[in-house]
Amino acid sequence: ITTLMVWTAGKVETQMFAYLMIPSVVNWIIPALILYAFVPNEFPEAGDEKIEFKPGAKVTICLGIFTIATAVSFHQFLHLPPFMGMMLGLGLLMMQGFYLKVWGEKKHFDIIGVPEGQRGGDKFDIFKKVANVEFDTLLFFFGVLTAVGALQYIGYLAIVSESMYGNLGPTISNTLVGILSAIVDNIPVMYAVLKMDPTMGLDQWLLITLTTGTGGSLLSVGSAAGVAVMGVDRKNYTFMSHLKWIPAIALGYLASIVSWWFVTMGLR
Repeated sequence: ITTLMVWTAGKVETQMFAYLMIPSVVNWIIPALILYAFVPNEFPEAGDEKIEFKPGAKVTICLGIFTIATAVSFHQFLHLPPFMGMMLGLGLLMMQGFYLKVWGEKKHFDIIGVPEGQRGGDKFDIFKKVANVEFDTLLFFFGVLTAVGALQYIGYLAIVSESMYGNLGPTISNTLVGILSAIVDNIPVMYAVLKMDPTMGLDQWLLITLTTGTGGSLLSVGSAAGVAVMGVDRKNYTFMSHLKWIPAIALGYLASIVSWWFVTMGLR
């Protein structure tokens, strides 16, 4: 999401994100190799249960890919806001959900030969799924972004920008911003940086994209994936259990910044 924020703000062109491919791989592979040495040499038991796609699953997957493609192409080729592509995809998904609710499941059961009496379970209803969205999370982001906008309006972000980017320089500041995104969610952090709008070259905007996108992994609460895993596996993965791997993750984080330095030398 932070990458999309930088892209939609016009700070980095689409093709320029290719410069972050090597730093991103470095950021991943170094902690992965270190953690691999501590993973038990065992395999989970294979299940005998046959897994089948639910009715409309393949179409829904294709619609998800199509939605991302339209968001990018609308902005890149039609010069329209990316949210219009996202909303188009959401509209098609709602139509697909309505089809599944009314006709799709019945047609699917008819094809595979399931009798009427054995067609139990709740019908798929995309409207119920959307109604159960965590509005607390949406309100959190709405409140944080509003607060950041207020700070920018009264001039505090300009003071912070001058203190950080003026005194420390963009490279150190962008590195610290990535660490900050492990404590505060990276979306409001990136939003604040975009509101500051410090004068930086393309290489530095690539760096801030890298650091805010990966710095959240330093803490389990710094990324949506970490929070999700803590909720699923509360016994084995906790905030404290994540802390012991910070050296490995931090090493990958710093190594990715070093690789960014060499990869983007031609942009300075």
